[in-house]
Amino acid sequence: MGLRINDTIPNLTVDTDHGTITLHDWIGDDWAILFSHPKDFTPVCTTEFGAVAQLANEWAARGTKVIGVSVDGVEDHKKWKGDIEKVAGTTAGFPIIADTGLEVSKAFDMLPAEAYLPDGRTPADSATVRSVFIIGPDKQLKLSMTYPMTVGRNFAEVLRALDGLQMATGNGVATPANWVPGDDVIIPPTVSNEDAKAKFGDFETILPYLRKTKAPG
Repeated sequence: MGLRINDTIPNLTVDTDHGTITLHDWIGDDWAILFSHPKDFTPVCTTEFGAVAQLANEWAARGTKVIGVSVDGVEDHKKWKGDIEKVAGTTAGFPIIADTGLEVSKAFDMLPAEAYLPDGRTPADSATVRSVFIIGPDKQLKLSMTYPMTVGRNFAEVLRALDGLQMATGNGVATPANWVPGDDVIIPPTVSNEDAKAKFGDFETILPYLRKTKAPG
């Protein structure tokens, strides 16, 4: 069975270009984003790692750690970071997991249990290792997205989704389509009008089950 939303992520101990880490300890009390790649020194992935590096201040402002995964080794990761930083124009300060044994790829259901890396492999052999996982401080999976190799990930959308998750957590609200910080939020149908008035103050009833209010905070 694959890893599903609200499942606790596996507490794997992994090798990275920053040394050995245990995932739960590394996350600590922060949010975390794990983003995976099928191979080092590939064009789309290089631009994606660069985009993540450029957003370092945004991740930090949201109390969020980021970590990459690729099925190549630590030494390749270290060399690849030079290319990433050249493309990004900034330091890539996040760790990259060396998933040469496919432990992470299989535990996060990006590859089947019987998968292996053949000699002379190409990125096509691990093409499904192209996912983004947003993980909460409770170590539970909050959101996942998987992309094909031909479509670069939109990390502005990852950032927006993270904002939505953090808004919803602890505030008892949901976010509508295309929501960005500053927009109104949705009051869940499980909250009565009386309780909504007490908790949120004024709100707009669009449909009996669709009510909007100003975002808390």
